[in-house]
Amino acid sequence: MGTYTAGVDVGSTQTKAVIVDTARRPVGYALIDTGAHVVTAAENAFRIALADAGLRRDDVGYVVGTGYGRYRVTFGDSQVTEISCHGRGAVHTFPGTRSVLDMGGQDTKAIRVNAEGEVLDFCMNDKCAAGTGRFLGAAATALDIPLGELGPTALRAEKPVKISTTCTVFAESEVLAWLGRGKKIEDILMGVHQSIASRSIALLRRVGIENEVAFTGGVTRNRAMVEIINRHLGVEMNVGETSHFMGALGAALYAMDHVESDAALALSGREAV
Repeated sequence: MGTYTAGVDVGSTQTKAVIVDTARRPVGYALIDTGAHVVTAAENAFRIALADAGLRRDDVGYVVGTGYGRYRVTFGDSQVTEISCHGRGAVHTFPGTRSVLDMGGQDTKAIRVNAEGEVLDFCMNDKCAAGTGRFLGAAATALDIPLGELGPTALRAEKPVKISTTCTVFAESEVLAWLGRGKKIEDILMGVHQSIASRSIALLRRVGIENEVAFTGGVTRNRAMVEIINRHLGVEMNVGETSHFMGALGAALYAMDHVESDAALALSGREAV
């Protein structure tokens, strides 16, 4: 059996894969669009992560699937919920983390964890997809702006508007209404970001904001969202270049737990003989 383990996080928008070694250090990454073929996305992400690590399939001894499409990781050995995986990955990367804000394409989760990354409490957004990456996507569509430009554009705002809708279905209409009233695109986008930030912080408060807060998920790459939430919280969240991989990392760590547990059982069995 291989000495490496992998986690494959199949999200609604993107699929991530991470491979770790026995020291629990990430050695391979992959990030691709999920698309319509979920099984294929999982397979491709795993293959790309293997190539990134310079490994063969036989080198990986255990694979854990996570994310909304975790049961479509057909080559995986088991599944773990993304809530557990994001908590585990965040604490592994930022040991002082005790609260996690995971913002993805379809939902946002606030998670409270202990020093081992185990989940103590969590809650999710319950108002359609408001407060998620999908909400940002709706604004991008309405304004015909690439997702990658949303954050930088919002940060140029001078007089942010107030976005009142709580449903993504109506987000485009409200954005277009503000545009029709002559508001600047950057002010509208800042309003969208602030609306999402306020809903996200409300989720965090429901589970309790303790010590350090880690920001995970695809929206962590949006600089405006990071800055706005930091401003509202009054502290800087733990966030880095690999924060959108936290779910896959946590899954890989759970996979390594399994490998080490099996090895310990095998050793104790030999000693008993």
